[in-house]
Amino acid sequence: MKFLFWFVCAAAQAQQYDILLKGGHVIDAANSIDAPRDVAIKGTVIARVAPNIPAAQGKKVIDAAGLYVVPGLIDLHFHAYGYSGSIFPDDTALIAGTTTVVDAGGAGYRTFDDFQKKIIGVARTRVLALLNIAGNGMTGRASEDNVEDMLPDKTAAVIRAHRGTIVGIKVAHFGKPGWDALKRAVEAGRLAEVPVMVDDKIFTNAGRTSREKLLDVMRPGDMHTHMYNDRQVEIVSRFDGKVLDFATEARRRGVLFDMGHGGGSFLWPVAMHATRQGFYPDTISTDLHQSSILMQQSDMPNCMSKMMYLGMPLREAVRRSTMTPAKNIGKLPEIGTLGEGRTADIAVLALRSGVFALKDSWGKKVLAEKKLEAVLTIRDGRLVFDSEGRGYPDWKSAGDYEVLP
Repeated sequence: MKFLFWFVCAAAQAQQYDILLKGGHVIDAANSIDAPRDVAIKGTVIARVAPNIPAAQGKKVIDAAGLYVVPGLIDLHFHAYGYSGSIFPDDTALIAGTTTVVDAGGAGYRTFDDFQKKIIGVARTRVLALLNIAGNGMTGRASEDNVEDMLPDKTAAVIRAHRGTIVGIKVAHFGKPGWDALKRAVEAGRLAEVPVMVDDKIFTNAGRTSREKLLDVMRPGDMHTHMYNDRQVEIVSRFDGKVLDFATEARRRGVLFDMGHGGGSFLWPVAMHATRQGFYPDTISTDLHQSSILMQQSDMPNCMSKMMYLGMPLREAVRRSTMTPAKNIGKLPEIGTLGEGRTADIAVLALRSGVFALKDSWGKKVLAEKKLEAVLTIRDGRLVFDSEGRGYPDWKSAGDYEVLP
């Protein structure tokens, strides 16, 4: 009996990790890893990353052979609140390997508390926020054109009170002439010491130009989303297809460019001309909402697949979906890495071969031979998505259930 007790105790002690991902190829830009590694999780944190961790040390061992193990994806442009097309993040993010979403302007200083109560506080996905410069958030023209309610001091005060959750400011859909909305957002960003994400119409009657916006108003570290659109920002000449000089200069001075796919903001002709000249996004994001998830299917693996089709290496697609967005919003190394001791947010991805239709925002398609697909997601140390049942035993060997004769 003593021997049996010792054996049970020794076995339990050997299983020092709650989850062990074995045999996968780890890509973790923050730690300069692009190689086969095992990843061990204890509780809610990553306990160890090493070439070969014995399977006996894991309570749950998951075979990740042939798959890529990466930090949980970070979607820098998502709509979870306020906007009429917003979606609950758990319904679309976790099944795509996305463990963190950043709501892009759904709430303003007047509505953030409601957002926190209804979405941030109940979602399993980590939800961060870009606070809209408009006080009532992204709720239509009455709010988004109301310059009188774009108050930098009050916006900055709410940000300072919620430093852990609000990571920047958003300005979007401003329909009046001039730069009032953006300049007030930049002032709020200065007061709160956070970046601004810009989505701003440049129609001919707006009294605005891309050159002025990128070079004169935006600051280094501010982010322009929808970079492959030609209505929010023009980076490619319609006359000769060349990347415009002011776009290159803006990048040189530190303005960041975000993909922001969405239902109207990723066009194959713009993206193809830009990427052929090396003008890729600094960060990959979805602008995911009710229509873009259905038609364009622009979740994070889909957007990453499009960048890879356009020539971006897989390791770069992962870096610009994990480490770089985390760094841009001041959250590295809290997220965006598989560093030991960090929160266990992990995406396991398969790179499928075949023929896949990848559609832009206007319904134009290309046929790709490779496509990324999320297979498994771990959020805060818990297995929350497993499309192939890799984290579960075969029922015939489980011994949990038996049909009596």
